[in-house]
Amino acid sequence: MYRLHGRLRSRTMRPLWLLEELEVPYDYVSVAPRSPEALALNPLGKVPILETDDGIVLDSLAQMHFLADTHGGFTHEAGTIGRARQDAFSFAVLEMMDANLWTLALHSFGLPEEMRVAAVKPAAREMVTMFSGRIADLMEGEYATGDAPTVPDILLAHCAAWARGLKIDLDERVLEHMRRMRARPAFERASAHEETA
Repeated sequence: MYRLHGRLRSRTMRPLWLLEELEVPYDYVSVAPRSPEALALNPLGKVPILETDDGIVLDSLAQMHFLADTHGGFTHEAGTIGRARQDAFSFAVLEMMDANLWTLALHSFGLPEEMRVAAVKPAAREMVTMFSGRIADLMEGEYATGDAPTVPDILLAHCAAWARGLKIDLDERVLEHMRRMRARPAFERASAHEETA
């Protein structure tokens, strides 16, 4: 049995959504980042935190890879060219979109006020817009790496929703992909969790 700790309005939504896609049992525990509960499980205090029977897995992408590999869904088989392309797509989304979105978060609320640099924010926003088109160019069909969704599809849809929440313009192909992914029943189930802390 898995126990996923985190907050819906964070990267926690990524493994939570995948757990629903894979239809495996889990418990969801609403935990704020840097809270005593998060720090007890992760010295960095970051969420999401995935507890498994064999230990704790940190980082949303590592959690998704672990879950997809363990349950044989939402992934290409390890050691195949399909998996190599899937991983490359995931890393491109992390580098081009997630990193710039995180820069915006850090300089908006994540860093102490005296460390924030407002001047970096316009460039980070523009990078998300520009790179959304390049990410769309990498897509190999209706989904990131073909005709069926895999781990990077959740990653891309989450980053696109994050960007739209910040009113950042995105390539229409990325927006259409996000709408298609968020229409999935698993996304609705994952979104239905209530925050209790």
